[in-house]
Amino acid sequence: MIDAKTLSDAFISGANNILNNRQRVDALNVFPVPDGDTGTNMSMTMSSAKKELWQGAGDTVGEVAHTAASALLRGARGNSGVITSLLFRGFSKGLKNKDTATPENLVEALEIGVAAAYKAVMKPTEGTILTVARVAAERSRAALSEEMNEQEIWRIVVDAAKEALAETPEQLPVLKKAGVVDAGGQGLVVIFEGMQSVFEGCGIIPAANEEESAGEAEPAEGATVVNAAGEVEEVDINNPYCTEFIILRDDHNKDPLRLRAYLESIGDCVVVVDDEEIIKSHVHTKHPGLALEKAAEFGMLTKLKIENMIIQHEEQVAAARSQQEKKAPEAVAIDPEVPVGFVAVAAGEGVKQLFLDLGVQQVVSGGQTMNPSTDDILGAIRKVPSADVFVLPNNKNIVMAAEQAAKLSAKEGTRRVHVIPTTTIPQGLTAMLSFDASSDVEQNAAGMTEAIGTVETGSVTFAARDSDYDGHTIKEGELLALENGKVAFTGEDLSEVVTQLTCRLLHEESAFVTLLYGEDVTEEQAAEAEKKLRAALPEEVELTVAYGGQPVYYYIVSVE
Repeated sequence: MIDAKTLSDAFISGANNILNNRQRVDALNVFPVPDGDTGTNMSMTMSSAKKELWQGAGDTVGEVAHTAASALLRGARGNSGVITSLLFRGFSKGLKNKDTATPENLVEALEIGVAAAYKAVMKPTEGTILTVARVAAERSRAALSEEMNEQEIWRIVVDAAKEALAETPEQLPVLKKAGVVDAGGQGLVVIFEGMQSVFEGCGIIPAANEEESAGEAEPAEGATVVNAAGEVEEVDINNPYCTEFIILRDDHNKDPLRLRAYLESIGDCVVVVDDEEIIKSHVHTKHPGLALEKAAEFGMLTKLKIENMIIQHEEQVAAARSQQEKKAPEAVAIDPEVPVGFVAVAAGEGVKQLFLDLGVQQVVSGGQTMNPSTDDILGAIRKVPSADVFVLPNNKNIVMAAEQAAKLSAKEGTRRVHVIPTTTIPQGLTAMLSFDASSDVEQNAAGMTEAIGTVETGSVTFAARDSDYDGHTIKEGELLALENGKVAFTGEDLSEVVTQLTCRLLHEESAFVTLLYGEDVTEEQAAEAEKKLRAALPEEVELTVAYGGQPVYYYIVSVE
């Protein structure tokens, strides 16, 4: 059966595998703008669980699953990250109060997670991560038998997920046209494969990028460290020196197997890999000098490294505890004089200042390519000294994380959080402008939600790659005009594109146009765009041009 350590290692391995493959998953996003971040969001979500598990998660699979689920929920970023967190909450519920996990437990846990994920999405779309998870659960349930072991059932889960992923282009025409599978579904398969490595006895898949794993706490339970490859290793107090070196071979008649046999006689965790030119070696031993002396018989040594893993472990545990103490700052006291507060998500100094000027107390940095986590939003909510807090996500990929933050806040019982489902910066600004201090919270929630439906949003960015998307043949580097989130047209002249886009957004009742220019637009370019736009707009339409400083998007256009 799967015990606590095996399940913990499996989660860590899944997190490492999505970290290693996040760019490949990011590249599957079919929308040709430079903000495809599905793999990154899923990786950062899983890494939040890895950090907690490395600090010690408990002695039962129920405790491990609970620790992972809690960390995943708080660290969830983007819709893909939130759905991933909900899927693994199923593991928490399915394994609750269990010491070990059976094949039946794994299948039931996955089924609970799938149900929770589908329930959380207002309009579930087939051909996505949801489908991949559902098919994996259904087929593993159908195949489950009393004779089956944990490795066999998880193999079925992975194989079924891969088959479902391969079918996603047939379910979503946009995927088929782009010649790719669903990014979220691919990310889930990668995570499942990482877990499979542990269940099959192959160990934790190491994190390939050491820099991105730097600073992550190591396991506090028992003596464990991470080696140079990023792999979690047990520390044997009798062999505390992690010794690594490369031998430049001078005699190919000397068999590296002799070196392996010797290293195994003086230590453990021996790895000896060779080619025509070098022998790369690794050993845990209490006699590193003897290992190096023997190695010198095979050639000159280079890239030597000796680490005292006992000291390394103690330092890592201390760092983990210090990091833990910095988490979750206490909520500020409720001030009766401030009955209502606001949290907004925004990127760009100019955009942030606009929200602050409109009365937002806390602005969470984030937007496209940098979705904040559930915990980031919850932390901002805690800093607002009001019993009722409105949250403006201002991005369709952040709404679910905001809703999860609201649920966590409700459990704390100190604040009532109201998420206004704003999916663009203009919608967020309109929601703030429509707030009426003389109305009660419910009336304002309804009024702000209604107001965001009156806003037309446009944006101008560049195409990150060649694409045939939604009837448009798009070339990498072209300017891309988006009308309410959909590709409208492409162009080459920035001021012409933003002028044409704004005019497309106008309707008979339009009275106000706001143009926010981003960090990559100069004041001269903004002035040129303003001049052309004023000449093209009807006289009765009021135009405001301001510095937004937002990344990725040259211009954000609001028409009301």
